[in-house]
Amino acid sequence: MPAQGRLAAGLLVNLAASICIVFLNKWLYVRLGFPNLSLTLVHFAITWLGLYLCQALGAFSPKSLQPAQVLPLALSFCGFVVFTNLSLQSNTIGTYQLAKAMTTPVIVVIQSLAYGKTFPLRIKLTLVPITLGVFLNSYYDVKFSILGMAFATLGVLVTSLYQVWVGAKQHELQVNSMQLLYYQAPMSSAMLLFIIPFFEPVFGEGGIFGPWTLSAVIMVLLSGIIAFMVNLSIYWIIGNTSPVTYNMFGHFKFCITLLGGCLLFKDPLSVNQGLGILCTLLGILAYTHFKLSEQESSKSKLVQRP
Repeated sequence: MPAQGRLAAGLLVNLAASICIVFLNKWLYVRLGFPNLSLTLVHFAITWLGLYLCQALGAFSPKSLQPAQVLPLALSFCGFVVFTNLSLQSNTIGTYQLAKAMTTPVIVVIQSLAYGKTFPLRIKLTLVPITLGVFLNSYYDVKFSILGMAFATLGVLVTSLYQVWVGAKQHELQVNSMQLLYYQAPMSSAMLLFIIPFFEPVFGEGGIFGPWTLSAVIMVLLSGIIAFMVNLSIYWIIGNTSPVTYNMFGHFKFCITLLGGCLLFKDPLSVNQGLGILCTLLGILAYTHFKLSEQESSKSKLVQRP
């Protein structure tokens, strides 16, 4: 029972944090006009501080890495967070969420072309409804924005590269995600500190050190804390359950976030967009089912091997 209670608590924390971070960031962009890159910098800084506290408390042990080994990851990590936040700022929550679903097909393409990895036909076929659903939603989105779709496309490309590189670097350097993030977060923060003055005001109206109200400052800090909780809870859930639990839980969050976008931000949703969402969700479910079937099959072969 205590173990079940901890699992339930972990899932609830991840559910609440994952949904809150989308809506809170959207609120900061739309209602308060908080600068995007500056908010990303706050997220990076608080994530690193949180990881520093975790390692001080013995949650994980840092591994010595050379800056050059982490630099490509830090650049892609910085890029994917910035572009996904710009996508959230410029698009409806529905379009933002569905664009993220395109990460899976793009990763398959990158791994096939750059790393020579092969995928079964049934896996490739699940990418058809995912891609079709994203196209339907974007085409019929009444708030369609060319700039928003450009940010969403760049976000998907950079996120896909980051996820491919993370897997390769974890294997190459023999580190886990927390050890890698412990080095990436401060390096990415330093990059943003250099970039922000060229794209956003630093002082004065609309700057990170501008005349924000106390409530706005609290909301920004809360957003950073929630961003750290999302990262930490994902790591904990996968480490303490199974891919089935996390993936199925992810689809549940997907549906709630779309519904919340319609209710909280009055994002319009046409029938054709609804069909696009359903099509994408069915593709994601099929992809997850086939991938998990492959994993179970591989495990059973290992067990049966003399």
